[in-house]
Amino acid sequence: MTVPQGRRSSTFTRLLRHGFTDPSAAERLLGAPELSAVRSDPVLLDALGASADPDLALLGLVRLVEGQPDDLSRRELLDTLVSAKPLRDRLLGVLGASEALADHLARHPRDWHALVTYEAVDLHPGIEEFERGLADATDPVSLRVSYRRCLLAIAARDVCGTTDVAEAAAELADLATATLRAALAMAMTEAPADAAQCRLAVIAMGKCGGHELNYVSDVDVIFVAEPSGGAGSVGSTDGADEGKAIQAATRLASHMMRICSETNVEGTIWPVDANLRPEGRNGPLVRTLSSHLAYYQRWAKTWEFQALLKARPVAGDLELGAEYVATLAPLVWHAAERDNFVPDVQKMRRRVVENIPAGVVDRELKLGPGGLRDVEFAVQLLQLVHGRGDTSIRCGSTLKALEALASGGYVGRVDAVQLDDAYRFLRSLEHRIQLFKMRRTHLIPEDDADLRRIGRSLGMRTEPITELNRAWKRHTSVVRRLHEKLFYRPLLDAVAQLAPVETRLSTEAARERLVALGYHDPAAALRHLEALASGVTRKAAIQRTLLPVLLGWFADSADPDAGLLNFRKVSDALGKTPWYLRLLRDEGAAAENLARVLSAGRLAPDLLLRAPEAVALLGDQRGLEPRDYAHLEQETLAAVGRADGAEKAVRAARGVRRRELFRTAAADIIGSYGTEESPAEADPGTLVDQVGDAISDLTAVTIAGTLRAVVREGWGDTLPTRFAVIGMGRFGGHELGYGSDADVLFVHEPREGVGDEEAAKAAAQVVSEMRRLLQLPSADPPLLIDTDLRPEGRSGPLVRTLGSYEAYYRRWSLVWESQALLRAEPVAGDAELGRAFIDLVDPLRYPPEGLGEDAVREIRRLKARMEAERLPRGADSTLHAKLGRGGLSDVEWTVQLMQLTHGWAEPGLRTTRTREALAAACAAELIPTEDAAILDEAWVLATRVRNAVMLVRGRAGDTFPSDGREQAAVGRYLGYGPGHVGDMLDDYRRITRRARAVMEERFYGA
Repeated sequence: MTVPQGRRSSTFTRLLRHGFTDPSAAERLLGAPELSAVRSDPVLLDALGASADPDLALLGLVRLVEGQPDDLSRRELLDTLVSAKPLRDRLLGVLGASEALADHLARHPRDWHALVTYEAVDLHPGIEEFERGLADATDPVSLRVSYRRCLLAIAARDVCGTTDVAEAAAELADLATATLRAALAMAMTEAPADAAQCRLAVIAMGKCGGHELNYVSDVDVIFVAEPSGGAGSVGSTDGADEGKAIQAATRLASHMMRICSETNVEGTIWPVDANLRPEGRNGPLVRTLSSHLAYYQRWAKTWEFQALLKARPVAGDLELGAEYVATLAPLVWHAAERDNFVPDVQKMRRRVVENIPAGVVDRELKLGPGGLRDVEFAVQLLQLVHGRGDTSIRCGSTLKALEALASGGYVGRVDAVQLDDAYRFLRSLEHRIQLFKMRRTHLIPEDDADLRRIGRSLGMRTEPITELNRAWKRHTSVVRRLHEKLFYRPLLDAVAQLAPVETRLSTEAARERLVALGYHDPAAALRHLEALASGVTRKAAIQRTLLPVLLGWFADSADPDAGLLNFRKVSDALGKTPWYLRLLRDEGAAAENLARVLSAGRLAPDLLLRAPEAVALLGDQRGLEPRDYAHLEQETLAAVGRADGAEKAVRAARGVRRRELFRTAAADIIGSYGTEESPAEADPGTLVDQVGDAISDLTAVTIAGTLRAVVREGWGDTLPTRFAVIGMGRFGGHELGYGSDADVLFVHEPREGVGDEEAAKAAAQVVSEMRRLLQLPSADPPLLIDTDLRPEGRSGPLVRTLGSYEAYYRRWSLVWESQALLRAEPVAGDAELGRAFIDLVDPLRYPPEGLGEDAVREIRRLKARMEAERLPRGADSTLHAKLGRGGLSDVEWTVQLMQLTHGWAEPGLRTTRTREALAAACAAELIPTEDAAILDEAWVLATRVRNAVMLVRGRAGDTFPSDGREQAAVGRYLGYGPGHVGDMLDDYRRITRRARAVMEERFYGA
């Protein structure tokens, strides 16, 4: 029959108004003969329009009606559908939300009756009700059918709002419990001899144990068994009987797992996962209670006790299961006292997203930032820390535990309410995603049709996609914001005590929490918090807002106590300065940058505390960018020019140096550690080059300013002799580190009309005064001038004329001095004289036709002697960054030998920079690319180790610190997380071992 155009248009409009996206298909389905009795009923169309996906619901309804075995059954379904609103809402709600359950109803068309069974709104079935629902199952296939029938009823109550997300999750856990019992009963029926030989208990773990299961999830279990009549953990049984009982129990457990996990024509129920058992998949599937106890007492890690928080006996011998839980509970609630608890917690607290593909991390509902795991981990950690003294917070459900923590004052009430709301939304979203296909997934779909269905199922009807995305982002943002504050806000309430609240953390509870979060001196930490947060001043109010986040960042470092102490010192110095707290509150990254810098070691905080106003650099978007040489020189010389007297002038120059050292160190730390918004991604070689350039430029302008001050003080505008400073070693190579001395040579040339004696005296006075002024005691770090590379070493004059250098090098120069001159570069003073010096030494460092065989042998001999004599006694040669195997010396001597040999012919080798020369040697095919990369990696790593040691300890060092916390801080700088110091040392040894092998081949010709 042809439908008139006007009538068809009206139908289309009506269908669109009711939420159909494909009105043509909907019209065809409504015209199906099977629906002739109800198609004109407006109640049906309204009910379809109320479902999450009206098109899907209508299609499922037609399939269900078509599947009825006879006309009588079809009429019964349609009559009930029209007359019974609860059934109508449940059935169409399920059909519109779950394609998988619609498929089940099409295969088993009589199962719609399951939706009539629980018509009373307040009826929430428990385990017994589900056991009755599964009672007719006699084999794995019928068990799957019965399981889906029960699941259908749970989903119907869920999508209709009869149950909330927590109640639905609890029902899913109860259904899982009933299913495990039914599967175990089947296994025992098929193997009565095994069943008679043992007592087997099934312990639910994870979400099933916590009474908060998903629609589609592995069901985590642990098995414990005893011989029939065995006495459990405290009794004794015959060894042979025990072994036979364990074998029998293992067969039963394995069979039970197969019944639940294997796929047949009805699909699968869910995998049963026993990998949380002692030793994981490498351990026995079933153990006795005494074996479990022995393992947890001796070998278990912190995460295993965390997993036991949710342990619940669910099947088999429930008395034995209860004994298992009771026996292990004392170990669980004292896990926070274990020696390795803090590093374990630090590892667990760091969100691990490396294994999530980059393309889906932003859609990860469970593991992504602000996801379900953040909430669950936070709650479980607080339970472990405080549950040993407070039994009220010992529960497996995340939401119930959160409520108990709030009641006990361990979590702020407002925070708990917000977190509860966010967690409920995220779990509801997870349920709706899984319900559609009944597949295990935690990814937010990308398809608009999926997002529209999910949004509508959550009550978002106007703009479901937009509203869903907005709500999801809002709730994950809440979780991210509260994740850290959850730990620290109650600490501030405990010390500030501004207003009466229902419950506060006790002092002991506050100390327990600080210890659990990595603070070694909780009493001192509480004193600092009290000093910072107490009172009614604006400063204290802002501090109370900032500290919960700052404390979390401090706890992420290797030395949280130092971070908090340094923050207190900076706040004491700047607390009355209006811009300071405003900067931390309003300038996004400033607070996190400050926290990272203050807790990364001693050097940067020491520099900052000498001039706290430098904290402003951390809030300026470009404040941490290195300043170029021209700007540094201009500022330094201007400061020197304004000063009254040489000492004040050099003090001003050293003040600029201190501030710029802080800028460089802060940028290096933040670039190495990263921030929450900008994880560490910088290339280590780039960071090393930036630090080397910045400190070398800074040293050069400081020396230039000091030279200007000394000349002005003693001679006015003009010194009787032209004077230049030549950078040597790492200074000349633009490779200075935080703890490096400045290796230099001084050269002068008498001005016209000035006698040699007068010029030499003036030059010597300049050198002596420069060295004195740069080492004067002050709040600024000293700059040590090292002149040991001059002709004749310590026996020779500190400063020579150009002619004297020429005479010495022509007559007395040794090959090591030619090697040292490879790094020579003018850094301060008379530029023309500096260039003349370079012209003088170029033939020495790049000898025509290269080095002769005798010279090469001499260099090799010197290197071998240095290796034998200069390594400090007792030092580990595999971990010494400068002189050890594959360290700086090995790489630099290898590169310098190529420069001495081939520099005359290869212009690219005529550079003072190690990495630049190595790249040029590779480009000239003097060294294979792979070997060059190995040497470069080792050199960069060794340089970073030296920088890290100085940043962490505040004093220079060439090897890894022996102190555990200092080692961990070095590891954090190098990109290693908590607990990975061993990996850091292993990697260093591996990288430098490879570099040594290349060095021996390229340098020694081995």
